[in-house]
Amino acid sequence: MVEIIADHPAELVRTDSPNFLCSVLPSHWRCNKTLPVAFKVVALGDVPDGTVVTVMAGNDENYSAELRNASAVMKNQVARFNDLRFVGRSGRGKSFTLTITVFTNPTQVATYHRAIKVTVDGPREPRRHRQKLEDQTKPFPDRFGDLERLRMRVTPSTPSPRGSISTTSHYSSHYSSQAQTPIQ
Repeated sequence: MVEIIADHPAELVRTDSPNFLCSVLPSHWRCNKTLPVAFKVVALGDVPDGTVVTVMAGNDENYSAELRNASAVMKNQVARFNDLRFVGRSGRGKSFTLTITVFTNPTQVATYHRAIKVTVDGPREPRRHRQKLEDQTKPFPDRFGDLERLRMRVTPSTPSPRGSISTTSHYSSHYSSQAQTPIQ
């Protein structure tokens, strides 16, 4: 086992079963998104080709999370899960424990504790930090207060050639007097 882990140091991790290793999962991931690498279960003992292997995920909040493509078939001591997706969410600050079931006779079970945290938006910068970064990248202030202060400082010194909206003309006074006349 030590040799296999040494050959694949960033790829495989021990489970609680001495007979199985599995792929390292990202610590935090977005729900229903394809994993960056295919999830694999490696058997250290003799497991016949064609043996079905399933994966389940759960924790104390979500005891059986919804997964897609959660079964694979063992071939050359490796079960490769094509496009394993975590649809169910683990909850804020919580991670899933994976239960790997290998349907040999007798059935063998391995668990991968605190394997992955799954949330709606996946890994991201904290809101406070992200807001500061956005402010630094904007070349102009876009806050309403800043714009209002600028508007107050810059006032036109000459009257507008078009006239003001509030100025009354022959037409506007004619229509306003008609509007005030009661209909009989």
